[in-house]
Amino acid sequence: MAILLPLALGVLCLFLWLRNVGSREAGLPPGPPTVPLLGNLHLFPTEFAHYKFTEWARKYGGIYSLKMGPGTAIVLTDAAAVKELMDKRSSSTVDRPPMHVADLVAGGLNMVLSRYTENWRTLRRTAHTILTPQASARHLPIQQAEASQLLHDLLRHPQALLPLTYFQGFYTHIRRYSNSVILSVLYGKRAPRYETPETTAFFNAQHEWELVLEPGATPPVDLIPILKYIPERWAKWKRDCAKTRKLQRDLYFGLLDETKERLRNGDENGSYMEEILTRQEEFGMDREITGYLGGVLIEGGSDTTSSYLQSLILALIAYPETQRKAQEEVDRVVGEHRMPTLNDLEEMPYIRAMILETHRFRPVAPLMVPHCTLTAEEYNGFIIPQGTTIFVNAWGIFHDPELYDDPENFIPDRYLLTENGTKPGVDGSDLRPTYAFGVGRRICPGIHLAQNSININAMNLVWAFNFTTDTDAEGNPIELDTFDYQKGILTGPRSFKCKITPRSAEKAEIIEREFLEAADTFSKFEFGLSSEDKEFVANSRVHVRR
Repeated sequence: MAILLPLALGVLCLFLWLRNVGSREAGLPPGPPTVPLLGNLHLFPTEFAHYKFTEWARKYGGIYSLKMGPGTAIVLTDAAAVKELMDKRSSSTVDRPPMHVADLVAGGLNMVLSRYTENWRTLRRTAHTILTPQASARHLPIQQAEASQLLHDLLRHPQALLPLTYFQGFYTHIRRYSNSVILSVLYGKRAPRYETPETTAFFNAQHEWELVLEPGATPPVDLIPILKYIPERWAKWKRDCAKTRKLQRDLYFGLLDETKERLRNGDENGSYMEEILTRQEEFGMDREITGYLGGVLIEGGSDTTSSYLQSLILALIAYPETQRKAQEEVDRVVGEHRMPTLNDLEEMPYIRAMILETHRFRPVAPLMVPHCTLTAEEYNGFIIPQGTTIFVNAWGIFHDPELYDDPENFIPDRYLLTENGTKPGVDGSDLRPTYAFGVGRRICPGIHLAQNSININAMNLVWAFNFTTDTDAEGNPIELDTFDYQKGILTGPRSFKCKITPRSAEKAEIIEREFLEAADTFSKFEFGLSSEDKEFVANSRVHVRR
C-alpha cells in the first residue's frame, strides 16, 4: 500500500500534465483552437506555410500564437510588432529554435540556423567585419563583369541548351551568375559555366540540404527528443543528413584548401577568404568555423539573388506595362550607346521602385528564418515565454490590404507615391527597405553585396531585353502562373517558358563588346579551371572576336 499510493499519485500527476499539454497558456496571444497533446500541430501546414499563416493573421490579428505540442510559436504579421520585438529587443529574440537535423549536417556552425552561441557570435562578428559597404565596393568589378556574361549568355542561349533540360536556359544562366559572383568574391575562383564542377557540386548539395530542411521531411525530433536515438539503418532522414554533410564538406573545405594553397604560392586576388585566413587568429576562427562561414555565405549568395532575379523576370512578363515604363526610364537616362552603371540608379526612381516592389510582391524568404526568445517578453499585454519560436510573416505584411492598395498585383508606382509603398495616409514608418534581408541581429551580413547584384542586373536586364510570353505549338501565348513557386524556407518561381529578345542590334553589339572587355577582370579569378571550363572560356571569347 505504501508503494501503490505514491505510484497512483504519480500517474495522476502525469495524466493531469498530459491533459494540459498543447493547451494555450494564459497570457498568450490568441490563435487557432488547440487539441490535447498536439496543440496546433495537426493544423500546421507542411508546405507554403506563409499562405496559411497569413489567413490566420487576418482572423486572429497581427500577433497570434500556435501551440506545437508543449512548445509555443508566435507569428508576427504586424510591422510595428516586428520592429519592437525583432529590432529593438533583438538581444532577446536573436536565438534560433533547436533544429537537430541542421546540427547533424553542419555541427551547429551554419550561421543562419545555429543557436545563439559563442561560435555564432564569432561567425557573425567576422562576417560583418569583412562584408562592409566599403569592402563590397571593392568587388564591384567582378560583379559587373559577371553581369556582362549574364547578358551575353541570355543573348546567345536564352532557351535550354538541351531539349530535355528541366530548367530553361535563362534559369541556369542566372544561377551561374549568382554562384560565380559569390565564389569569386569569397574564394577568388569563378564559374564560367553552370556545369563548372564547383557550381554543379553546390547546387547538388543545396538541393539535398533543402530537402532535409523542408517541413515534414524529417520526424519532429526537436519535439520528441527520443527519436534522436533511432539507429541510422532505420532512419532514412539520418542517412540523408549524413549524405548532405559530406556533400557540403567536400565542397566547402575543398575550396578553403585551394585558397590556402594560393596564399602559400603568393597568388592572392583580394578574396574575402584570403583575408579571413590571414586574420584567422585575430578573428578567433579555427578550420571548422572558417569552412562553414564560407559555406553559408555561398548558400546565401547563390540562392537568394538568383531567386530574386527570376521573380523579377516573371513579374516583367506578367505585367508588360511595368516593363514598358522601366525601359522608357532606362532609355531616357542611359541612352542607346552604353550599358547602365550603378551611378545611373540615382536618376531612376521607377527602377528603384521596381526593385522594391519585387521584394514585396514575391519575397525570397516569405517567413524569414524563425527566431527564438532567450528571455520572456511582454508585448501589448501578451506574454511571450522564454524559448518561444517566432515566425516573421513577411508575406503577410507585404500583402496586407490595410497597408497596400491591391497588394496581390505588381505595381512599382506605389513606391513613387509613398516611401514604403503603402496607401497614401497610412503610416508605413515601421517598414524599412532592408526588410527583405531579415531583421534584428540576424539580418543578412551580405546585404550590401546582394543589393549591388540586384541593382546592376535589374538595370541591365531592362536595358538589354524584351521579356515576353512564349507560345505553344499552335502559336497561342503560354499563360504564366505567378504563384507557381518552389517549396522551402527560401523560394523562387518554378521554371517557366518565356521569350527573351535583344531590344536592338546596337544593344546586342554593346553586350558582345562588354563581355569581351571583361576578359581581363575574369582572368584574375580563373584559377584551377577544369579542361572543359578552359575550352568554354577560349571558345566563347573567340566567338565574340569574330
